[in-house]
Amino acid sequence: MLTYADINPAKRAFIFELDNVLYPEKDYLLQVYYLFSNFIEFTETQPPAKDLIRFFKLALENHGTDEIFHRAQKFFDLPPAYEANFLSLQATAILPLQLIMYGPLIKLLQEIVVDRKQIFVITNGNPGVQLNKIRQMQWNGMEKYLTVYFADEMRPKPETDVLELILDKFNLLRRDILIIGNSQADEEFALAGGIDFLPAAAFLS
Repeated sequence: MLTYADINPAKRAFIFELDNVLYPEKDYLLQVYYLFSNFIEFTETQPPAKDLIRFFKLALENHGTDEIFHRAQKFFDLPPAYEANFLSLQATAILPLQLIMYGPLIKLLQEIVVDRKQIFVITNGNPGVQLNKIRQMQWNGMEKYLTVYFADEMRPKPETDVLELILDKFNLLRRDILIIGNSQADEEFALAGGIDFLPAAAFLS
């Protein structure tokens, strides 16, 4: 497992994705599905929330988030109008439990801060949804040291628009930066931008 001590000390700035890099995204999604399922049970009486929650959990594990509402809609014969509620809830949900960061990533952020280096979070996805996640994470005091960019407000990764903005605004060179991500988009983003890359998994196992 990599630690901060294994990173080139010449790096002056670090770019992180949010989902499945700083915390497990399923912790957010499953709580949203829980809230939605209870809303459906209260509104429609059927299906029972526990059945819908179980369906969402299995669908997420086997198929990811792709078309997850439509899978549930078809299986339980839900009215199509509830899709708007489902999508809205992802950007507005007040979670029962705070989102907890991966322990090694908390430590990594703390060591970066102590070393007086810059931390950026560049995240893909709906900006409203991503902001809602950020607001409900337990940052352990790290939030005041982060600069956050929602890539979709420009062009999502792997397009490098937001990277070029950071290089210019913060007077950084490409060799100064390390990107830590977890997806093909993150790797391609780093490659296209000429930036060194490490997978988040290297710090977790």
